[in-house]
Amino acid sequence: MTTIRIRAHTTARTILDDLTDPDHVRFRPDKPALRQRPSSVGGGAAGVALAHIEAARTGHGPWESARTWIARALSEPVNGTSTATLWAGAPALGLLTAVAATSPTHLARARARLGEATTRLTRHRLYQAHTRIDRGQRPSLAEFDLTQGLTGLAIYHLHTHPEAPITRQALAYLVRLSLPLPDDPHQLPGWWTEHSPHNRLDPDFPGGHLNLGVAHGIAAPLAVLSLALRHRVTVDGHTDAIGRILDVLDTRRHTGPRGTWWPYYLSPQRWESGPTNAACEQRPTWCYGTPGLARAQQLAAIALNDPGRRARAEKTMADCLRDAFQLDTLADLGLCHGWAGLLHCAWRINADAPDAPLAQDLDRIAATLLDRLEVDDHHDLDPEFLDGRAGIALALHTYANGTAAGVPWDAHLALA
Repeated sequence: MTTIRIRAHTTARTILDDLTDPDHVRFRPDKPALRQRPSSVGGGAAGVALAHIEAARTGHGPWESARTWIARALSEPVNGTSTATLWAGAPALGLLTAVAATSPTHLARARARLGEATTRLTRHRLYQAHTRIDRGQRPSLAEFDLTQGLTGLAIYHLHTHPEAPITRQALAYLVRLSLPLPDDPHQLPGWWTEHSPHNRLDPDFPGGHLNLGVAHGIAAPLAVLSLALRHRVTVDGHTDAIGRILDVLDTRRHTGPRGTWWPYYLSPQRWESGPTNAACEQRPTWCYGTPGLARAQQLAAIALNDPGRRARAEKTMADCLRDAFQLDTLADLGLCHGWAGLLHCAWRINADAPDAPLAQDLDRIAATLLDRLEVDDHHDLDPEFLDGRAGIALALHTYANGTAAGVPWDAHLALA
């Protein structure tokens, strides 16, 4: 193990040691209510549990800590209503317990009950979505995105019961989402929304937008469809849908002097004007930036057995990691839009790339994250998964030690 990997392992272990006892861990209160609930992966106990579970699964942490945090995550009545998502409530806990299960019988009762609640919720959400399409109305981001919508539910079903009818029903919806609305004279992609990126009607976004990111846009549906195809779980029109999404990304790809990139979203004006050859001036993040999009396209290339596209996706990630301007825009440390998310996206891409071409880049990015943690004092960060210490520990731990067999922890990020 290299010196940087030893540092990463030690720092991850130190963070998790600080987060051992839920009674002594304080989450920040200035977050949306659902994100403060124990069942929230993004901001609550479930996210910290995920970090302890992964450490225990790889033999680098005690199962006692994982069990303690799982119990805290399950300590309140489970939300199985329409507000439950992959990131909070029954689906979040269902995927969490699937990651934690060490055998078919481990946590079987909890997993079964959470699965039943999530299946009921998914059926309801699918009915609403198909009714909306039949009416020729455009979707909200919350209908389909990863963090709130049906893409997140599809991830849950794909990883917990891939052969179940509800899994294929969720995938069939994603296929339909990729199609233009019936009778749309402009033939815009089916995930074009009339809302702003904040998921509301906004006069600053007349005509809405087309979201390309992982957290709220089409990159996550692309990743889910590609993962399903890779595991031979398919529905009618499956590969055509992947192709349609890739066509949009290909025609909206910007190729500048320092590499390839995509805008976070497209307004009607930007849709009409097309791409430029300007250099990227965006943050290289999981949630919206090039790292998440590069991973989604690598997954698509692997599923389609397209070595040329695969090589382009991996080069896109390499160029991003080597662009000092883009790296200088990163001010945060966490998974969502910080150094930990950049590190982990790059790690996933490198793990699936021939000959591990990003190994030296990973060492450099990890060292930067570790140095910044020392300067900023990680004790001041929220304990949470999405923007805080639990997520940073997971990224560092995975970089240093790899991942465990079974349901991957970063399924919550649509990266695996």
